[in-house]
Amino acid sequence: MGMFTAFDINASGMTAERYRMDIISQNVANTNTTRTEDGTPYRRKVVVFEEKNSQAPFRQVLNKARGVYNGTGVKVTGVYEDTWTEGNKVYDPSHPDADENGYVMYPNVSAITEMTNLIDASRAYQANATAFNASKSIATTGLNLLNSQ
Repeated sequence: MGMFTAFDINASGMTAERYRMDIISQNVANTNTTRTEDGTPYRRKVVVFEEKNSQAPFRQVLNKARGVYNGTGVKVTGVYEDTWTEGNKVYDPSHPDADENGYVMYPNVSAITEMTNLIDASRAYQANATAFNASKSIATTGLNLLNSQ
């Protein structure tokens, strides 16, 4: 692994987790949004990550057969709406978005879930930052050793 490969891997992790935190904050901001542009309640968004792979397909198969792992970081593959969690139905006949029975459909955003995900993303970001700083320290020590000779 080259000296800058570790930097690239950690930087990609920090970028992905920062993007995840942005989406989580968007979810929290829309906790009470009962009507979007299409007239439906806001749907919670979820970020999906995938391993970056810059190798040619033949090289991937060859390395897998040899048992060699060459990590290259992480990338965001998409942001998807959470369609598997139901929204919250609340009785509020005075609300402008209430149906004929007086119920309002609120988004499927749970503050507890979002804060838990935010802590997870924040800790993953911190872990990548710590690993980046460790790699930087190793590289700096190596350069200082070369300069001292």
